[in-house]
Amino acid sequence: MRLGYACMNTELKTVFRTLRVATAEVEGTEKIKELTLKNMQTTLDIINWNLANDIYFYRASSSIVPLSTHPVNEWIWWEDPDFLFIAGQIRDIVETHQMRVSVHPGQYTVLNSPKPEVVEKSIQDLDYHEKLISLMGGNDIIIHTGGAYGDKEKAKQQFADTYLKLPERIRKRIRLENDDKTFTIRDVLDVHKLCGVPICFDIHHHNCNNDGTAVDFAEILATWEGYGTPKIHISTGKEGFTDLRHHELVSEKDFEELLTLLDGTDADIMFEAKLKEKSVMPFVKLLKEKTDN
Repeated sequence: MRLGYACMNTELKTVFRTLRVATAEVEGTEKIKELTLKNMQTTLDIINWNLANDIYFYRASSSIVPLSTHPVNEWIWWEDPDFLFIAGQIRDIVETHQMRVSVHPGQYTVLNSPKPEVVEKSIQDLDYHEKLISLMGGNDIIIHTGGAYGDKEKAKQQFADTYLKLPERIRKRIRLENDDKTFTIRDVLDVHKLCGVPICFDIHHHNCNNDGTAVDFAEILATWEGYGTPKIHISTGKEGFTDLRHHELVSEKDFEELLTLLDGTDADIMFEAKLKEKSVMPFVKLLKEKTDN
């Protein structure tokens, strides 16, 4: 079982640098490259920190390459020797120490949109994330189903249809997460039946958005056949059990609830909490103590 956190490291006070289109138009792709290499070095620093602190799961920032899919960015970053040098350092650590690295595109990456231009931009974004994650030795691209658009069943089918048309190199990395407002765990399992996408279970989203059906983790686990260890998200509501906002930490009660649900099944758990690595460290220690005993 690997525990991890997303993007920022509060101990290192990390910052991922972005860029405005207007600035890129003036300063050119050299500026994009400069910031990208700084972002990659930041990622390498975090990976090294994680290794030193027994954290073997990490969600990389989606902002590593500024303006990654914007027409102003003409830099072929995935072939640049300077980029590949740092990516290779990250990949060596990830592969040597069996770390897991994932990415989670933002809310505008929507495969089931009724607007073709939105779907096309979403596919471009997934292409970017696939290139990025593969060069760093990662494997998982986590996305949500999208909108219901007044007909949830049609929306599920639209996601499945688009997913099945994706290039195989992208499709094999996508994992579909249940969300906190629209698509329950039952809904995304329905989508899995339509297209075979593995399901990333978010237990807090399930607590906030469910139809009353008990979770059959065996059914979720079965969606990962051929895709490796299941990936799960955990968070604690800021001011209550079903508060959609994330608390600074994950409560021990919520973690124990998840372990009970897993019932000994191996899974990698992503902590979605404001204090990032600080939320993970107590549970890394807890699991180590359980293993030692």
